[in-house]
Amino acid sequence: MGTEIYYFSGTGNSLYITLELQKRIPETELIPIVGLLDMDAVKTSAETVGIIFPIHLAMAPPIVIEFLKKMDLKSAKYIFAVATREGSQHRAFADFKKVLGKKGKDLNSYFTLNMASNDPKFKNWHPAAAEELADIESEIQNNLEYIQDIILNKDESHEKDTHFTVDMPLFPIFSLFLPVLNKFYNVEFYANSKCTGCGTCKKVCLSGKIKMVNGKPVWQKNVDSFFCHACLNYCPEQAVQIKSNLFLKSYTEENDRYSHPYATADDIAGQKNNLKYFQSTWE
Repeated sequence: MGTEIYYFSGTGNSLYITLELQKRIPETELIPIVGLLDMDAVKTSAETVGIIFPIHLAMAPPIVIEFLKKMDLKSAKYIFAVATREGSQHRAFADFKKVLGKKGKDLNSYFTLNMASNDPKFKNWHPAAAEELADIESEIQNNLEYIQDIILNKDESHEKDTHFTVDMPLFPIFSLFLPVLNKFYNVEFYANSKCTGCGTCKKVCLSGKIKMVNGKPVWQKNVDSFFCHACLNYCPEQAVQIKSNLFLKSYTEENDRYSHPYATADDIAGQKNNLKYFQSTWE
């Protein structure tokens, strides 16, 4: 009956947290959310269920919320969630509690971890330097010890988020409009002349939006993107870019890229496969 952790990760931050918690919580099975999206219902037999994901536009990724709605959690006696982010405030856990409440369940504990940014479309963005990554890792390990103890003891933990780095005084009001903004949020990707046709972008694309045509990637308009930025950050030539548009000036042509130091393109792509893949590559 043990613990099941369901997870989604685009550039490795959430995957790293998932694997670190598996080390700390006995009898934990890891299950990638992406591999279950085609199912009409997902039934768990675990007593403890966790969900780990990144924050997108101050919310949980829409696919994570839709997945949560599909879950049969009758066996679950303890449910926790961990969100990774650069530092923005978010409403993910309030949305989780709303979905779980309709199932007669509650979110027993939840945690937000600040990690390096994987979003190079903004001016003056830069990937975290080695010293910054070391500081982040030290803080993460301290937080994981705290999280581990709460989960193992099945304690309730509903702490107010005081660790955000982007102060938004009007966030409670602004958050009311986030579902609409997320629904219409759209950025377009393309590959510039540096593209060698290696297919890495297609391999790491968790939504299946990318296909290769004549040796070059095409982002299919009839397939929704998960906006995980895996294609952008794992391209070995940094050829994948985000187009500027009326509402967004993109600087990806000028900026470098970020992926978690311990997460390879194969690790991200493996979410489309099975659990054994991760256990073998991360051991």
